[in-house]
Amino acid sequence: MKILSAEQLAEADQSTISKQHLTSVDLMERAGTLVFERIHQRLKADAVLVKLFCGSGNNGGDGLVIARHLINHGYQVIVYITNCSTKRSPNFLINYNRIKEVAKDWPILLSCKEDFPEITAQDIVIDAIFGTGLNRVLEGWVADLVHYLNDSNALKVAIDMPSGLYANKAHDPGDAILKADHTFTFQTPKLSFFLPETGSYVGSFEVVNIGLDPAYLMGVAPLAELIDREAAQNRYKTREKFTYKGDYGHVLTFAGSKGKMGAAVLCAGAAINSGAGKVTAYIPEEGNYMLQTSLPEVMTLQSKGDEFITDFNHDLKDYVLCIGPGIGTEKDTVSAFAKAIQEQTTPIIIDADGIVILSQHPELVTSLPKDSILTPHDGELQQLIGPWNHSYERIRNAQEFSKKHGVILVLKGAHSMIISPSGSYINDTGNPGMATAGSGDVLSGILASFLAQGYDPISAAIFSVYIHGASGDLAAQTYAYEGLKASVISNYIGPSILDLLKNPIDQQQ
Repeated sequence: MKILSAEQLAEADQSTISKQHLTSVDLMERAGTLVFERIHQRLKADAVLVKLFCGSGNNGGDGLVIARHLINHGYQVIVYITNCSTKRSPNFLINYNRIKEVAKDWPILLSCKEDFPEITAQDIVIDAIFGTGLNRVLEGWVADLVHYLNDSNALKVAIDMPSGLYANKAHDPGDAILKADHTFTFQTPKLSFFLPETGSYVGSFEVVNIGLDPAYLMGVAPLAELIDREAAQNRYKTREKFTYKGDYGHVLTFAGSKGKMGAAVLCAGAAINSGAGKVTAYIPEEGNYMLQTSLPEVMTLQSKGDEFITDFNHDLKDYVLCIGPGIGTEKDTVSAFAKAIQEQTTPIIIDADGIVILSQHPELVTSLPKDSILTPHDGELQQLIGPWNHSYERIRNAQEFSKKHGVILVLKGAHSMIISPSGSYINDTGNPGMATAGSGDVLSGILASFLAQGYDPISAAIFSVYIHGASGDLAAQTYAYEGLKASVISNYIGPSILDLLKNPIDQQQ
């Protein structure tokens, strides 16, 4: 699913109106009716009091359509209009007149703080004040209204966007933004839904397909694409019956040091759990016993160093290198790291201390094979590309780094992002329980495994990030967020793939 900008969505509206021979008010009616149907399915004509707040633009017009349908279906509805501008959109005015024809009580105009109605915990508040067209910070009594609604204990539902939230532009701290419990958003999710500064304002969200012009949507270059269940299913490669382990690749993990051998175990274990044909762990001599007893399926090769890896010598051929977890930054390790990456001609996976070494020795970045995959958390990313002021700048800087060096970045977080020279992707699986030591080591092993199995680098990144999050989600159903640990996530890789394949796309439609 594409994630579009506010400007692109406005263009999609106009293309739809033109090609489908609609009026803009027809499209508004369609959108508002579809949201009403979602609300009606949940409330089932409950006697709850709905307090619906509308602006005087098109988002307010959407709200008036919803209110009219709610009233026609017997709901108790009070409509409030934020009378903060003399400019009212034509579509708003049409629906303002329409609701007067069905409402027992006409909409109530709000013009100042003294007009704010009482909000109780039993009310449902529907926010249709501002939508994706917002291009300025809320000020004055309208900002006070948003804060007032936020302070209430009512259930708050936003239409398209929580009022005050930009779709794809940075905010300053303290901006007035409605904090919704749930958002019904039109056609595509918005980039701000997935960023740490703004995602919490959205609550849970549903994408309501309002039938915008499919040709426009297919042809436009998105800000990013959402990695959801369908995207993962489309990337999955079915295994053939007459195959053997050599057909599914050989992963070589360069990981571990004294006190951090767990990183090597987790990385190699995730690679074998993800289906790699063979996995070899390149480790310090001191770690051999731990690897052999923890992972009998994994072969080992020892560096000459007892406590950390000091060299890179072996006779292996045709392997995918995964390098960095727990290796430290000792001088000899840095030399071994440099030798290891300079020997590669195919994409490699670099994580953790490997990224730190790259940031300390930026000349090594030029040695990376095209489409190598780097998996930094934010601390490592800052060392690699420098600081940023907000998430949009973080994304832009990462995109510049990716294009300059021809590498793929997996920016780990609540919604991990894949940044590649050809486009960006945002993952929709995972949970807060995955913020635990070793979770990134597991992701690195998964990435190396699918790369070894013949997935192209972008497909490997997309499928791996999805499966990593899905494994955490499935594990959390048994262990809860607090009970998750990296080895548990790794053990749920197989079950998460099985779960993905239980509902193929053609059965969902």
